[in-house]
Amino acid sequence: RVSGNLATIQKLRFIVNQEEKLNLDDSQWEDIHVVTGALKMFFRELPEPLFPYSFFERFVEAIKKQDNNTRIEAVKCLVQKLPPPNRDTMKVLFGHLTKIVAKASKNLMSTQSLGIVFGPTLLRAENETGNMAIHMVYQNQIAELMLSEYSKIFSSEED
Repeated sequence: RVSGNLATIQKLRFIVNQEEKLNLDDSQWEDIHVVTGALKMFFRELPEPLFPYSFFERFVEAIKKQDNNTRIEAVKCLVQKLPPPNRDTMKVLFGHLTKIVAKASKNLMSTQSLGIVFGPTLLRAENETGNMAIHMVYQNQIAELMLSEYSKIFSSEED
């Protein structure tokens, strides 16, 4: 979990926001931590998280279920109820993150590490109360489950 240079991340963000032509193969973007930092910043700065505020408590209740299969089904059901742009973005993002996990021996980014990085960024309560530490545990666990059970959560009869 290495951070990229903030000035370079901001430069990348500016180029993307201005819809300028962008070649990520250009040497100025060779530090992968800049690209990943920009991605995390994008999700962190959304007006509402990728997991909408109105779904936060429902996802927390789902992750608390004791039986793993019940937990997976509950999360899958919630994902299917999300607005299509959120669900589609989630499917692409977590699909990509599963590829990163598959190379954990080289990049040191395990399911748990990615859960820590992305859980609080993608899923948070609208009004944080004194439960922030407890929420963080659930946020991480939800992101971890989305990664470890990706094929089950995002499978559908249409695929």
